[in-house]
Amino acid sequence: MHDLENLCIRVPKVYDWVNRQVDLPLMSFIGNRGLAKLNFDCEGASGSKDDPCKVLGKHTVARCFLSDSEGNPIDSLTSPAVDIEEIAQPDGRLSVTSTLPNGERVTLQKVKVLVKGFIVIEVSDAHGDTCISDPQPFAVAQTFFLCAPPGTEVVGHITFFECDSHLICDNYEFQQLDVSLTFCLDVQMEATVKVEVEGRFCRPRQELPINICDVRQIPPQCPDVFPGEDDDF
Repeated sequence: MHDLENLCIRVPKVYDWVNRQVDLPLMSFIGNRGLAKLNFDCEGASGSKDDPCKVLGKHTVARCFLSDSEGNPIDSLTSPAVDIEEIAQPDGRLSVTSTLPNGERVTLQKVKVLVKGFIVIEVSDAHGDTCISDPQPFAVAQTFFLCAPPGTEVVGHITFFECDSHLICDNYEFQQLDVSLTFCLDVQMEATVKVEVEGRFCRPRQELPINICDVRQIPPQCPDVFPGEDDDF
């Protein structure tokens, strides 16, 4: 049957959608207090407070990556380990009036969003020896002006993440480690709605027959090169 009919479906409706680059303030770990907070593990022994400058020497490379609260790397930027939620305001979302580039005036709502997660710093040398820090928390709040009527909810994703770290050693002793974070925050205002669409119901397709006992085919030859022609005959 290919006749179309009106169908009522339940779907998330996007009321507004923006994407913003977010640069966090520099995270600095300084001196013995900063080293203790990082709590580097250079030998695989949990809880050691090793100094990567002493263990690895001068020629090191520091990198950082997203992790969960246990320090496990996050493979997907949509992992629930990165928490993106709306900050509730005492009087609700404040409505404000804004002017579009074409001169039209629209009413938007003030939405505050909190992003929380963890990073791990890994310091390595040319021999592949590494020192790995404890997971370090980060958090940042962002304010958006969106079409966010009552009943809509924030749905957020991280679409890009970049973490840079720089280790400073002096006479093989830890002095400072600086970390900068940049990510792209994708924020949508959504609500579940029921809509009427024209369409037809889907049905499973027929499975294709698969014969695992096909007769083995003879490989094609290369007559242009073999056996070729013998000029002596």
